[in-house]
Amino acid sequence: MSQSRTMRTMNPSDFAVRDRYAMLVGTVAPRPIALASTIDADGRRNLAPFSYFNVFSIDPPVMVVGPTLRGRDGTVKDTLANARENMEIVVNLVDHAMVQGASLSSSDYPNDVDEFAKAGFTPAPSEVVAPFRVAEAPVAFECKVTQIVELGQGPGAGHMLVCEVLRVHIAEEVLDAAGKPDAHALDLVGRCGGNYYVRASGDALFELPKPAAGGLGIGVDAIPAEVRNSEMLSANQLALLGSAHTLPDETDVNEHKLLELADLFMEHEDDAAALEKALFEEAGKRLEQSDVDGAWMTLLAYNPG
Repeated sequence: MSQSRTMRTMNPSDFAVRDRYAMLVGTVAPRPIALASTIDADGRRNLAPFSYFNVFSIDPPVMVVGPTLRGRDGTVKDTLANARENMEIVVNLVDHAMVQGASLSSSDYPNDVDEFAKAGFTPAPSEVVAPFRVAEAPVAFECKVTQIVELGQGPGAGHMLVCEVLRVHIAEEVLDAAGKPDAHALDLVGRCGGNYYVRASGDALFELPKPAAGGLGIGVDAIPAEVRNSEMLSANQLALLGSAHTLPDETDVNEHKLLELADLFMEHEDDAAALEKALFEEAGKRLEQSDVDGAWMTLLAYNPG
């Protein structure tokens, strides 16, 4: 396994609010973005992005959006004030094509200013709630706010808007042939610390099969000590080996050795250390290609005795 890290331990209460904010949002990242649409008691539209946001329940379908009090003076922002007034919200997801407008909507405009217009977004009528959807968003959730949980009262204090999803609007072009959301087509963005964002598409996406698919993995603790402690494989690679449900039998290992590894054994027949290194490197390459069985057979083919 990889060596333990050298850690710096800090107490959040020792930090000023601004520094605490930078520490928390700079480390808990990336975070999905909710472009929250609300209206006030006079029907005036408001739009603001929040990265304190996620799904928290499927039955009932619930999302949580977390507006904070203003860091400079602890006053209430429009989204929270509007949610308190009418207990409705539309959560719009932000793709790369609309990230600049979403960022612009975060500006602290007066409450009589329409952020839809400022950000260049088109308001679209919702079906069952009063706030408008963002027509440009690939996905929008109409929600009723069932609870508002106050987490504090000073500057930067958070509030949890518990939002039950009543309607989902999703663009046809971001659905795959089976009618499920396609991550590449969605092209969503996530928030990191400072001015940094991430784009969840293209090479940034990778697939990772769930380890429980088809049975329980043997676990890293079941990997032979000479492999587990070799320091030739990363923690991720060892975990991938541990996802195997069973180890290959001796017949399969011998066949793999004769058909796939013969050249390596011939090349290093007089140098056991070089052979071991070459086999670990070969196993690593197979793991990078998610060929867990091939990696195991490669590692088990080495028998210096």
